[in-house]
Amino acid sequence: MALADDIALIQKQEAALVFPAFDEAIAFQIGSAIRDRALKENLPIIIDIRTFDRPLFYAAMPGSNASNPDWARRKINVVRRFLKSTYRMVLEQQRPDRSFKPGEGLDISDYVLAGGGFPVTVRGAGVIGVIAVSGLPEREDHGVVVDALCSHLGVDGRELALPPEAK
Repeated sequence: MALADDIALIQKQEAALVFPAFDEAIAFQIGSAIRDRALKENLPIIIDIRTFDRPLFYAAMPGSNASNPDWARRKINVVRRFLKSTYRMVLEQQRPDRSFKPGEGLDISDYVLAGGGFPVTVRGAGVIGVIAVSGLPEREDHGVVVDALCSHLGVDGRELALPPEAK
């Protein structure tokens, strides 16, 4: 039942974490907040925030590596195509090889099932972009983005936080 609970909670996150408006200044505020947390907690991540037509914020933290931007790019492509968080896609698809089913026609060089991409949704406009984090285990990448969005939007993150992963 934990899988279904996680999917339901991520759907709740996606429904709750909606912006009244989104622009370059907001992207900078959120990106900077994630960057500040990464510096404080020594998180080896990259942060990529963009609308679907252009990049708005990018930062690579100490310890991140050359593959992180490519993982983020592929996560961004998944959000663009499916309009939902990549971690939700991971849980729904249950594909340990990180690829989509062959019938989807999605090349693994451009699409990956990995958490850390979250849709930027604007009230009245829908999904217009994505916030991607890469460098941590996927549930943690997802959590970093959700925490930042909760803080920015004034939403109580305790109600939306995924529980620690069962081992």
